[in-house]
Amino acid sequence: MRWSEPALLLAAAFSISCFATAWARAHARSRGLMDLPGERRSHDLPTPRGGGIGIALAGLCACGWLAWVGSGAWIWVAVGLALVAGAGWWDDHRPLPAWPRLLAHLVAGASLSAGMLQLGAPAAAAMAALLLVPVLVNVWNFIDGIDGLATSQALLAALAFAWVLDGPGRVLALVVAAACCGFLPFNLPKARIFLGDVGSGALGYLLAALVVLGFSGLSAEWWPILLLPLASCLVDAGMTLAGRMFRGEAWWRPHLQHLYQRLARSHGHPRVTLGYAGWTALSIGIMLGLYRAPEGWARVGTAIFFGLSMVAWRGLHRRLGNASEGTV
Repeated sequence: MRWSEPALLLAAAFSISCFATAWARAHARSRGLMDLPGERRSHDLPTPRGGGIGIALAGLCACGWLAWVGSGAWIWVAVGLALVAGAGWWDDHRPLPAWPRLLAHLVAGASLSAGMLQLGAPAAAAMAALLLVPVLVNVWNFIDGIDGLATSQALLAALAFAWVLDGPGRVLALVVAAACCGFLPFNLPKARIFLGDVGSGALGYLLAALVVLGFSGLSAEWWPILLLPLASCLVDAGMTLAGRMFRGEAWWRPHLQHLYQRLARSHGHPRVTLGYAGWTALSIGIMLGLYRAPEGWARVGTAIFFGLSMVAWRGLHRRLGNASEGTV
């Protein structure tokens, strides 16, 4: 493989994402596909949705290229991505009930698992896709609520995976990063279009694929560190979801209870997105440190970081609650 081939692929991914986002913005405005302000939303202006179609297309092109120059098993990876992005695109145009969406995510996980098995992944790593796809697809949907957050988090995670993966995994990680860069100018500093379910779902699926590729290349002892670049999103979404379920609330409905949403009300979208970027940069630094640490430190170090993150999440939530009570 010549060095120019992946370079051209990255340039193509950036261009596809950028031009498809511009097209999606015009398409959404002409079709009235707008997210309107409301009590359960964090934006104050009607904003088009569905801009993440370019990220999905870039990911599909990358899978096609990897199938052409490498193994046909990448077609299975592409099928899973198409299922998730297709369900999201449908939902962006007309409401799709939760169960058909979940079924699409589960079948996509099975498709990714089949592809990973054909690529030579250990059975345990391939089976992890069955859980990772529906989890990360929905986590990225939950976290996509303020300008730039979901895409910048995916960008940082993809760059971290590019550092520890090699071969096709590194190429896919860099494609995801390039596609995120193509979309972000439309989403920061004031969003002109949102990812939509097509974009957040595609990012969740692609990150799940990168984690499974990492599992395939590392012994099980090191698997936990691959979750560190996703820590901020996993902790915020997981803790919020657990709290809503504990209180008997309809956890699948839109709300403003995520930590990032509460912070954005008082500090604004750019500062919160930047703060979460710092949280993720720290987790990536710890991942790289543990990657070079003696065997056995990976699980302990990852558990400590997630534990401290959850304590910090809880503390900030309480502080924000006390501050709100003080202004009543």
